[in-house]
Formats: sequence, C-alpha cells, structure tokens
Amino acid sequence: MIVIVFGVSGAGKTTVGELLARKLSWHFLEADDFHPAANVEKMRSPESFRGLTDEDRWPWLECLREQIERSLAARDNAVLACSALKRKYRDRLRVNSDVKLVFLRGDYARIGEQLRHRHGHFMNPDLLRSQFADLEEPEPDEGAITIEMGRTPQKLVEEIKTKLHLTSKH
Repeated sequence: MIVIVFGVSGAGKTTVGELLARKLSWHFLEADDFHPAANVEKMRSPESFRGLTDEDRWPWLECLREQIERSLAARDNAVLACSALKRKYRDRLRVNSDVKLVFLRGDYARIGEQLRHRHGHFMNPDLLRSQFADLEEPEPDEGAITIEMGRTPQKLVEEIKTKLHLTSKH
C-alpha cells in the first residue's frame, strides 16, 4: 500500500508522513526530493510569485508515479508526502486501489503560521497564496480521507491509522 499525505506547503505533510511511516515500519518518500533542480530554484526564488506551472510539474509527477509503481510491484509499503494540489495530479499518482489519499486540511492563517516557524525548507512562504489558489480539495468520489489540522502530529497519525485500518509495528 502507498499512502499519499497531501496538502499545501506548510500543512505538515512531511512531519505527519514521516511519523506515520515510522509507526508502521514503512518507507517514507518525500515528493520534494523528486523535483528537478529547475523546479526547486523556481520555488525558492523570491521573484516567483506563481510557483510551478502544470508543465513544470508533469515530469515530477511522472517520476513519482514510476516510484509508486515500483514500490507496489515490490510489495514495499510506503508513505509519500506530496502536495498533489489538483485532482488531475492525484489521479495521475493513484495507479490503483492500493494507493490511499490523505488530505491535511487547514486554513490559510494556521498554515501561514506554521510556515513562518519552519526553517531549512526551500519553499518561499510567499507562495502559500498560490498554493491555496491551486488547491482543489478532494471530491467525495476520490475516496480521500480528510484530516483536519490543529492537533499534534501524533493525534493526526492516530486518526489516519484508524481511518485506514492500519496497525503500528511498534
């Protein structure tokens, strides 16, 4: 199984995803690690107010899809932290029913505050506005689980495990 934890930058995808993977003894994959250097530079740039275009994202999404397919073929369970802001991106990543979507939902003020306290990440905090503009919250037919932010990462992970019927290895 692959669990994709998605949402805007600053929602806590990496924190929650790493903790979930650790609790399940699964691999953790950070989608940002799959971006080509040009995308990273574009996101880092203070002159970039729009962020990445769909054209920028398609090669990145293809790399992620290939990784998901390899993991599933090897029966290697993993948690993937990925923005997956648009439905067409999530549709591209959901290769079969063994890919589960978990949406971390929070309002602009809460996520903006989290971003202001984050260090060592390339995402320009000014791009949060464009992330919210691009965000297409999941529709019921996508089968995504929505997790409301505002609690500790541990509580969010417990809710995810409960809703996906997963048990910890430790």
